[in-house]
Amino acid sequence: MKNGQPLVLAVALVVGLWLGRGCGGWNGGENSDSRGAFQGHWNASGDQARLLNVLHRIEDLYVDTFDRSKLVDAAIGAMLEKLDPHTVYFSGEELAAMSENMEGNFEGIGVEFIIQDDTLMVVSAIPGGPSESAGVQAGDRILEVEGAPISGPELDNRQVMDLLKGPRGTEVTLGLSRRDDRFQVRLTRDRIPIQSVVASFVSEDSVGYVKAIRFAANTAQEFEEAMAMLEAEGANSVVVDLRGNGGGYLNAVVDMVELFLDQGDPIVYTEGKSSPRRTYKTRFRGPYADWPVAVLVDEGSASASEIFAGAVQDNDRGVVVGRRTFGKGLVQEEFPVPGSGALRLTVARFYTPTGRAIQKPYTDYEDDFDVRLASGELYYEDSMPLVDSLRYLTPLGREVFGGGGIAPDVFVPWDSTATSAWVSEWIWTGVLRDAVFTWMDGHRDILMTCQSPGDIEALPNWRQSVVESVYAQVERDGWSWREPTEEESAKLRHRFLAQIVRSHWGESASYEVLIQGDEGVARAFHALAKGQPFVRVRGAVSLNLTNKDINNNNEEHGF
Repeated sequence: MKNGQPLVLAVALVVGLWLGRGCGGWNGGENSDSRGAFQGHWNASGDQARLLNVLHRIEDLYVDTFDRSKLVDAAIGAMLEKLDPHTVYFSGEELAAMSENMEGNFEGIGVEFIIQDDTLMVVSAIPGGPSESAGVQAGDRILEVEGAPISGPELDNRQVMDLLKGPRGTEVTLGLSRRDDRFQVRLTRDRIPIQSVVASFVSEDSVGYVKAIRFAANTAQEFEEAMAMLEAEGANSVVVDLRGNGGGYLNAVVDMVELFLDQGDPIVYTEGKSSPRRTYKTRFRGPYADWPVAVLVDEGSASASEIFAGAVQDNDRGVVVGRRTFGKGLVQEEFPVPGSGALRLTVARFYTPTGRAIQKPYTDYEDDFDVRLASGELYYEDSMPLVDSLRYLTPLGREVFGGGGIAPDVFVPWDSTATSAWVSEWIWTGVLRDAVFTWMDGHRDILMTCQSPGDIEALPNWRQSVVESVYAQVERDGWSWREPTEEESAKLRHRFLAQIVRSHWGESASYEVLIQGDEGVARAFHALAKGQPFVRVRGAVSLNLTNKDINNNNEEHGF
């Protein structure tokens, strides 16, 4: 009981602060007159009186001085732990960092960088940014900012961000080194886009592929532009890859999914205790309503990704391929908190067009992947927790299930061998990234002659140079090393090549390398290339088979 007292007092403090909002504020160091005015406003009984009593005792009698800000942050966290896992409080700094990703831009000079050998090195200049316009190239060393040297052992990512980011329209002079040349460039900072749609291309079978990693403010526009590009390049069907996409803004997913639906089709509805039901429907017939669609999902697809997949599935509009999604179906609204930060409060739940609640139970929430792994759900379709009492029917009579997440029409087991622990270690430690940069730094001239990833693989001593480059970086960083197996070497070369392609030709091109051998993508491509699960109904493309038929069809064609 004694150990719980600080937590109780912290909760009491912050609740007192919230109750007192709009009552002239709260300044703990002021005299009792101001505190009396505060208390006079809340001349209350019951819970309010208890909270205020504790609050006043802390201010008057607590033995030590304390940091009120830290106490408030701890108290807010303690309160919100009693609610759902997605009701959270963000400090001002956390809110600003998140805003960059979700608003889809930041202001700066537009470079990707790494710090290697105590030196700031350019990995790539972001397309359309000030650095690209000024001719900054991959491999350039940034040695000075406004005449001041920045190399050295004290250099870290935070210092670099503080130096290079800044308000739009401000100027900064960089001192650069390129091979043996030293020169300066003066840049005007600008708004730099953060891409949400990171890949889009057309396969040999005229099947398009689009990868979206979040649903941010600019995602719908990026997605529509990607779809237009696919159409211009001859695609007539599309795989939308939402694996690992944790969600984002509701309006973004509504704008995206309605591109594939008919006018008036339901997309999602929301409802909560204090939030009346609100149904979102398509406003027009989508320009791609006649395209067959496959949606790739996995256990990392959540929130807006589940709305997209659920709308496609419940309208019998396409095939959902992969594994059961995460099951995050809660609506948050953001409320500013006086002083600093914001409260993101759950106010409603999402429901798919057939009435399925996307939200899963809160038990084992943080251990979701381990629970799925232990139950066999990641490997076997019949291990998915589908409850008969939560069975729903689509307009075509297909069975779909509630209870948490979107279960796929075509199950793809988790490939635990897709990457090895040995390769993953070099990815997560940054060894692979740094080794690739060093390799590219020594091969920039010959890389300029390469027209495709195959040309890179055809370079002399490619196979051996990859392992040697990673080994050299491991030695520089002081990690332990063992000789890889042939399978590990092959996977290392695959990731090494994809990283080179990303730096040399861009992120979209790297996904063309990464999806090679990806069973989920192969199954989705196969279904769309054959076109068998689809039929045209009233001018729009729709599914024509039951779940069982779709899966049987997949088995007959060996994928």
